[in-house]
Amino acid sequence: MDKVCEILQVLFEEPFWIGVFEKRQEGKLSVCKVTFGAEPKDYEVKNFVLSNYYNLRFGPTVEFKMKEKEKVNPKRRQREVKKQLKNATIGTKSQQAIKLGQEEVKLDRKIASKKRCEEEKAFQFALKQQKKKEKHKGR
Repeated sequence: MDKVCEILQVLFEEPFWIGVFEKRQEGKLSVCKVTFGAEPKDYEVKNFVLSNYYNLRFGPTVEFKMKEKEKVNPKRRQREVKKQLKNATIGTKSQQAIKLGQEEVKLDRKIASKKRCEEEKAFQFALKQQKKKEKHKGR
């Protein structure tokens, strides 16, 4: 049976509060970043998740190794939780997945922009050719 793990981290990234949704399934990780603006309250985050979760656009999937959980001493688990709360950064795999998504969007924009530019040049060239023909006919 496949395990699906979904994590939401809310953290402060200058100058806004952001939420990072991670979806882990079958050894693959996909990430979505949401900007909240001002510091969200717990109930605001809950309402956001309930109303907008299915509209989130997760980025491309990235391969990762899912660790099998062993029984861990409760005190050790508490220390790990404190360490995670103290180190409130996006996981490196999450950062890579977000970057990959941003690069894909950037590449799509670049291709569309180049296409528009070429179409504009072709249109301008056609106008020049038409003007040349009209001058040549003596109009």
